[in-house]
Amino acid sequence: MNRIKNITSTVLSQFWGKLERIDFDFKFKNGNWKRLAHEAYGKSDGVAILIYNAETKKVILSKQFRIPVYISGVSEGVSIEVCGGAIDEGESPETTVIREAKEELGYHISNLKAINTVFLSPGIVRERVHLFIGEYKDADKIDNSGGGLEIEGEEIEVMEISFDKAIEMIDSQEIIDARTIMLLQHLKIKGLLS
Repeated sequence: MNRIKNITSTVLSQFWGKLERIDFDFKFKNGNWKRLAHEAYGKSDGVAILIYNAETKKVILSKQFRIPVYISGVSEGVSIEVCGGAIDEGESPETTVIREAKEELGYHISNLKAINTVFLSPGIVRERVHLFIGEYKDADKIDNSGGGLEIEGEEIEVMEISFDKAIEMIDSQEIIDARTIMLLQHLKIKGLLS
């Protein structure tokens, strides 16, 4: 049974991503139709990857300034998180995540594994995020690489920390990024660094 009809879209902004007002008729379970309006925001789908070293039991995270975190009054705008980014047109999620790991973290990755594709805020953001894990070794470090791309306005501090410390940082709320929490918990649940 079709519960949605008469969908219209009005673009409100296209500065970085597209912000749309979506108007539609929605049929409730009681049979009544109601005209509703919501906003949807998005650019393209994204990726996120947690890389880990099974031998040293360490993970690599990034630390960077995020304006939404800053204007929310949290941690002076600093976010500790997994590597991630937007999928460019014509790129696969796998290609994107390998590129992002080189640009942001400065590492080649191996044993790339897709975990899930999630919506982080499905009430307003239409972006789907493809979650991955991958392995690294010290020899996978790319000389003079990592830290993000200046042309993209990135200034990223690369952090190699123990897996146990990363889990503690969730409890202490030093890590507040949902993608990062999900991927660290995935490693924990699967016992990959036990």
